[in-house]
Amino acid sequence: MTVFRTGFALAFIASLALRSAARGEPQRFVFEKAEMGVPFRITLYAETEALAKAASDAAFARVDVLNSILSDYDPDSELSRLSRTSGQARMVPVSTDLWNVLSLGQAMAGKSGGALDLTIGPLVNLWRNARRKRELPGAELRKEMLSRVGYTAMKLDPATHSVELQKPDMRLDVGGVAKGYAADEAMKVLKQRGISSALVAASGDMCASDPPPGKPGWRVEVAPLDASDAPPPRFVWLNRSAISTAGDAFQRVEIDGVRYSHIIDPKTGVGLTDHSLVTVLGPDATTTDSLETTISVLGPERGLELIRSTPGTAVYIVRKPTERVEVYESPNWQEFAGK
Repeated sequence: MTVFRTGFALAFIASLALRSAARGEPQRFVFEKAEMGVPFRITLYAETEALAKAASDAAFARVDVLNSILSDYDPDSELSRLSRTSGQARMVPVSTDLWNVLSLGQAMAGKSGGALDLTIGPLVNLWRNARRKRELPGAELRKEMLSRVGYTAMKLDPATHSVELQKPDMRLDVGGVAKGYAADEAMKVLKQRGISSALVAASGDMCASDPPPGKPGWRVEVAPLDASDAPPPRFVWLNRSAISTAGDAFQRVEIDGVRYSHIIDPKTGVGLTDHSLVTVLGPDATTTDSLETTISVLGPERGLELIRSTPGTAVYIVRKPTERVEVYESPNWQEFAGK
């Protein structure tokens, strides 16, 4: 049985393509390409290799365009250009894709009281340096970066799809939404190309269309927490649904004996220290991607409340903030995991 591992370790069992072709059945194809700084993998079923490759090439091309819009690394991306208008007291028209990501992020910021904040760029850069140097940023520098952050200082005009960044030296970072959005957009391209059964994986974010032939869904492993007393891996079935996992399994730093995540609390400017993995199931990867980061910041109790108020979603949380592993799941997790 093929098993897909969320985000941290994707493993695929080779298909019997020649035998399927002889029976006139759809064949399984796998394509991978580095996009948005992570491996993007597309697994699909198609009648011919030519059809599969054309569809995957088109999907990757769409992701490449999105990277040119949403990247915070590329100084020429639309996102970076928008950041440079901060503090200029003017509304800036943006593309449909950037508008979609920013408006979704602002909606989630409002629902969560700013646990997801797309203006967090100054703090992200600060913690990238901290992880590289293995030194905590100074209190004054962190205070200065915090002064540039705040989702309420980003104003959106739905009538004109324009954005104003009201504070000077703001910097946008849409990492909490972008990969999920890109996975969903890649899936749209595959469907337009006639591919009805596919799985798109962008690091910790996956979205699935119809199941593989003869299967109830795409079987996905939920990564276990990297602790000796953590629960074993779990498995879920994706069927026209999505899954996202966030945590500090790989992106972290230990400073003075404290383990800090790459996920930052926008209110404190400090990386999370609860050693957690948050896995969200939902209707699309844009939604699950935004929720995984938000719930990581909110913590389990408030995170479960957010899931209850977000139809069509479920969450599974494993964390070890002290010496004891804690496990939380929404009441509907088992139902969603078995779909």
